[in-house]
Amino acid sequence: MKPHTPFVHRNLPRLLLEAREAVMAHTRPSLRAHGLSDQQWRVLRVLGEHADEAAGVETGRVAREAYMLGPSLTGVLTRMARDGLIERERCPQDARRTVVRATAQGLAKVQELSESIEAHYAWMECELGKTTLNALYELLDGVIALQAPQGDKPPTWDEE
Repeated sequence: MKPHTPFVHRNLPRLLLEAREAVMAHTRPSLRAHGLSDQQWRVLRVLGEHADEAAGVETGRVAREAYMLGPSLTGVLTRMARDGLIERERCPQDARRTVVRATAQGLAKVQELSESIEAHYAWMECELGKTTLNALYELLDGVIALQAPQGDKPPTWDEE
């Protein structure tokens, strides 16, 4: 006899984690070949995306964009500074804050890794189709947008 479960829907958080792991399975070998952890790559990717900001990026912003908790980010940044991948300094406008920027060595890793990562995205686009991959991006953007306050009650699907 099948046990009764109160769940009707599939486990979306688990599916998202499984999908992330499927994507990362293709990326991790390149990261490891460059001596980077997943977290270090997320930080370098954020800093690479903001490389034109000469003043650097506040650590709070890095934490948000790299989806890392502050204490974890502190340890990651310490190791990355030791390895010459980033520079840290006090924010000139507010000495309580710290800004970081990728060094030339860090940006070189971003450039090198972007080639293999973009090749993986191109492969996924071939396998899934451009329309499907774009739809996936749109669906994920929609799910992410759900975290924004929407009023007192959650929307129902027929309210679209």
